[in-house]
Amino acid sequence: MSEQHSKARHRRSRTALAVGVPLALTASGVLAYGTDFGLLGSGAQQQASAATAAAPAWATATADGFASVNSLGQNGTYGGRDGQIVTVRTQADLEKYATAAEPYVIVVAGTINMNPVGKEIKVQSDKTIVGSGTSGHIVGGGFFLGSGVHNVIIRNLTIRDSYQGVWNDKDHDFDAIQMDGAHHVWIDHNDLRHMADGLIDVRKDSTNVTVSWNKLSQNNKTFGIGWTENVKTDITVHHNWFRETEQRNPSTDNAAHAHLYNNFLEDAAGTGIKSSYGNYSRGKTKMILENSYFQGMNNPVTKDGTATVVQRGNVFSGTSGRNESGGTAFDPKTYYAYTLDAAANVPSLLKSGAGPRSSIGTTTAAASTKAATTLTVAKDGSGQYTTVQAAVNAVPANNASRVVIAVKPGTYRELVKVPANKPHVTIQGTGSSRKDTVIVYNNAAGTPKPGGGTYGTGGSATVAVEADDFQARNLTINNDFDEKANQNLSGHQAVALRTAADKVFLDGVIVGGDQDTLLVDTAAKDKLGRVYMRNSYVVGNVDFIFGRATAVIDRSVITLKKRWDGTSAGYVTAPSTAANRKGILIANSTVNGDVSDRSFYLGRPWHAGGDASLDPQTTVRNTTLSAAIRTTPWTDMSGFSWKDDRFAEYKNTGAGAGSASSDRPQLTDAQATGQEIADWLGDWTPTAS
Repeated sequence: MSEQHSKARHRRSRTALAVGVPLALTASGVLAYGTDFGLLGSGAQQQASAATAAAPAWATATADGFASVNSLGQNGTYGGRDGQIVTVRTQADLEKYATAAEPYVIVVAGTINMNPVGKEIKVQSDKTIVGSGTSGHIVGGGFFLGSGVHNVIIRNLTIRDSYQGVWNDKDHDFDAIQMDGAHHVWIDHNDLRHMADGLIDVRKDSTNVTVSWNKLSQNNKTFGIGWTENVKTDITVHHNWFRETEQRNPSTDNAAHAHLYNNFLEDAAGTGIKSSYGNYSRGKTKMILENSYFQGMNNPVTKDGTATVVQRGNVFSGTSGRNESGGTAFDPKTYYAYTLDAAANVPSLLKSGAGPRSSIGTTTAAASTKAATTLTVAKDGSGQYTTVQAAVNAVPANNASRVVIAVKPGTYRELVKVPANKPHVTIQGTGSSRKDTVIVYNNAAGTPKPGGGTYGTGGSATVAVEADDFQARNLTINNDFDEKANQNLSGHQAVALRTAADKVFLDGVIVGGDQDTLLVDTAAKDKLGRVYMRNSYVVGNVDFIFGRATAVIDRSVITLKKRWDGTSAGYVTAPSTAANRKGILIANSTVNGDVSDRSFYLGRPWHAGGDASLDPQTTVRNTTLSAAIRTTPWTDMSGFSWKDDRFAEYKNTGAGAGSASSDRPQLTDAQATGQEIADWLGDWTPTAS
């Protein structure tokens, strides 16, 4: 089809059935769903258990993007969280609860074959429809959201195979998800493929829609937005993987605000499906297109004469044909907060994170089998506690099950310590962005303590975690110690987060400071302490990821920051790893920042206390390095040579990457197989809970 296809080719029969289903995900972005999916999926008796404050996190999640905006009498999108949780395995039960007037969280725990083929269940307001692990399949049909339907979440489902054998099918309007005049809808973490018509259709002034973390594939008319003369639709499309889809990826017609970011559009070579075009802005659409990755696409970005496309930070690899931009649009941050991933990381990020997520392992002890207790924190007094520490204090000593401390948006200037006798604690921001909830303080190593002495480096931490099986999600932890104003103070190390525990999971957070931002420690030199950080940001300048823990930083952004005096010089890591232990692994990430070229080292060996028995280790692999990284990226520290310890790279890219030399060790392919994330984490599979 020509890129200049007419509006008539996009229009649909007014009498045809339609499909629409919205989904919810935690605001952190790529949240793995955890064991609660598995528990519900395996429990046939849980047909109508009441949703309470202790409900699984996915049952109470709220949307990000335009679906989070307060409008049309609906403040955000939270689906059926106020209703019962029911598990369904038949079409009759799915229809019963999806079409009910009451709110429900509906867990699809098996494959449902729609009868007749093409059936589209008419979902009503206030519903969450979610797959149990990867077992929730809707085959041969889908969902429809009609005029006025609102507050719907659809997530973690596979919706597939209504295809009737005709590629450009004009007789079978069998979509996966369609909405006509709906609002506040979230479609998240689904696998949508091989339908007779569209995978997602957002039509007839539907608005306040967010589409995130989905895999869309094997389809012709993939994702259409508009079919209206009005200019009302506000839509966010982020972190979706379009693979082997011919057209409408998406096509956006007369959208008031269309924000597309961190999507991966892939036309694989040697297949029978050839892309016609990628992102299309039509009519009076105002589109912002940011940090997306286009691989092999024909006509990757197109616009007509009346539409707007503002492009920022996109990557085009092997593309051909039209790649257009023009006009002025809008600033998405005036509507909601969001954080961009680097475009170069998008393919790997989405290949591992898009689509339905299974239960990825179990946590230790009874925390994995008992419902979590939720404690709420709000500065304005609307929660159970007004400080985070007060909620931590309320956790029973030696608690056997998960306690979630849900922190409402705000800035909490306080010190937080989770002691060793309070395991299985999650601190989670409840805002639409990790920037909405901030825990901050300003102690430094040399700051005087009220009782005498100084805090020291470890004691300066804004948040200190000494309890095993700790998780932090969707928040910011900062140390805002002002070095410039405290030049007379000895000891400028100022830790934002200190972990001294095992099985610490940091998911979708920002950890910010200057010197010694993130201290990954262990309870003792002979104790194992594992930390897994993903989809997060670490900000600093000197030794700002340091310590003796076995720590993985995966799919994250490491942001280099200038010193207090405006100069650029620093060190990313300072491991103090014990011999025969794994140290710091940075994988699938990006290292960048507004600093001078060739001014930062990747690391140096910290032999804490002059301990020559230590064997510090940092490996940086499959990571994009900016030009800020020195051509000789490792250096000595306190008389210890980095060449006597374990520092290496593997298949890094970007202006700061370099080839193997005596000053720049590179792992061989064989060595790299023993330095994977799983080698660091051992028998622990981090599970969001």
